[in-house]
Amino acid sequence: MNRQKLLARISINPNICFGKPCIRGHRIWVSLILDFLASGMTIAELIEEYPQLQVEDIYACIAYGAEMSRDRYIDIPLEQTA
Repeated sequence: MNRQKLLARISINPNICFGKPCIRGHRIWVSLILDFLASGMTIAELIEEYPQLQVEDIYACIAYGAEMSRDRYIDIPLEQTA
């Protein structure tokens, strides 16, 4: 599945979930899925926890995060070199 098809699985509606990006048709925030993945949860565990989701929905969240990181930056302290 290409990036555009994945991103089409994400929706943003100011009247749903405070306008946060969600998996289309669900009230599950993209950031929630990314947080779970970052904490070590596997895709299989996510699908077990949220059986209404498909694997492509998880990949869509990752694709959305990648797109956001192209334009936005988070301040992370620079590594000190010795």
